[in-house]
Amino acid sequence: MHQMSVATDAAAATRGGVVARTAAAPALAPAQERRPGPWALTWRRFCRHRAAVAVLVVLAVLFAMAILAPVVAPYDPNLQDRELARFGQPATPSLTHPFGSDNLGRDYLSRTIYGARVSLAVGFLSTGLAILVGAVLGGIAGYAGKWVDTLVMRSADVLLAFPPLLFLMAALSTFSGRGVLVLSLTVGAIGWMAVARLVRAEFLSLRHREFAEAARAVGASAPRIVFRELMPNALGSLIVAATLAIPSAILLESTLSFLGFGIQPPTASWGNMLNRAFPEMRDSGAWWIGVFPGLMIALAVLSFNFVGDGLRDALDPRSRTR
Repeated sequence: MHQMSVATDAAAATRGGVVARTAAAPALAPAQERRPGPWALTWRRFCRHRAAVAVLVVLAVLFAMAILAPVVAPYDPNLQDRELARFGQPATPSLTHPFGSDNLGRDYLSRTIYGARVSLAVGFLSTGLAILVGAVLGGIAGYAGKWVDTLVMRSADVLLAFPPLLFLMAALSTFSGRGVLVLSLTVGAIGWMAVARLVRAEFLSLRHREFAEAARAVGASAPRIVFRELMPNALGSLIVAATLAIPSAILLESTLSFLGFGIQPPTASWGNMLNRAFPEMRDSGAWWIGVFPGLMIALAVLSFNFVGDGLRDALDPRSRTR
């Protein structure tokens, strides 16, 4: 009887242990499910950069303003009101025209809002082209090496030898129409070299990693290794490069439009709005002609630079354990 009792107690203890482990198992599952993924960790680290988060809100407002320009702008940006600008004198800022007007009586707030469309569109389109071309050429050069690497890098060196502003002015002077698409393609054509160098450097360190060697061992083709295995690992660097290239493209567009080689009037862009700023500020004392578009350029460039800094810190592999 004593043996039967011991056996019964042992069986009960065994069942109790199984039940306890079974009951405890679900308690571990939520902890595993709640473990954040790499993008969630990146976003968490990005949110620690207070300035980057703040200017991200500013960029969201700029994008909304550009997209909803026909709804947000109080007036037609090209409507000339001779009563507003009497004797060709720009109207000062007022409640009905917060940014004043230019010498043709066009509402400056409306032109500033529509100018955001052009400047941001050129910044994004040209940067997208530069990232696409630079990533492909840099990836091929870094993976293939030998004469392919030499050809791509020496071509980049030749293009980098030309002053970018003079190169763009010479290229744009050959086009009769200088719309957003032409300007974006031209600016993007001189921006791929820095991206190609960045991606090439990433691939030189990635192509001999274990996952790349394993892909080659199972017979994966070179395009698959480049675009499916290596390129995703260089994505973080490409994102940071894009956020830092967009403000450079906006500044280039503004400079070209200011010099008369970019977006042509009457289409409003922040650059060509500054084209008439200095004569009006000198002759009429119309300070708002130069201040408001200049502030918008500075705000957009500063915001993108802060976001780029935040992304660089968030995507830094050395901050994974922070």
